[in-house]
Amino acid sequence: MSNPAQVIRPPNTLRLKVGGGFGGIDANAIAKAEEALKAMSAQFGQWLQDEINKLDAAQAAIRAEGLNAQTAEGLYFRAHDLKGLGTTYQYPLVTRLAGSLCKLLDDPTKRASAPVRLLDAHIDAIKAVVRDQIQTDDHPVGRALAETLEAEVTAYRA
Repeated sequence: MSNPAQVIRPPNTLRLKVGGGFGGIDANAIAKAEEALKAMSAQFGQWLQDEINKLDAAQAAIRAEGLNAQTAEGLYFRAHDLKGLGTTYQYPLVTRLAGSLCKLLDDPTKRASAPVRLLDAHIDAIKAVVRDQIQTDDHPVGRALAETLEAEVTAYRA
């Protein structure tokens, strides 16, 4: 016995919404966005320093109050912000280091038991690469920092 099947193909309205029906992405819009980003790039250093100051404040809270659910969460959010902003601010190494710190703190139930020395090592590494303007892991010191911290996080989580 066979059941007749009917294939229903809904219209692809997403293509129309993102410009697929009009020849693709607007190159002029991309050029304008790149120009705007370039114009703002002079402020990246200050914005990155503002994020470092927030990271310092999170570290100071841990030193003052101890590592607990609240202080660990504060550090996690600072690390998460840096993970997202590092590359935008022309520091992909900061993104990598902050990503390692996020990995260490990802599980909210285990954040407060993370080794403080490893948290401090990540924070110190992020501050050092910004201070010394080590933007990528092409730099041997930057690569060594990232690889060492990532290995320690992996070993801790194992």
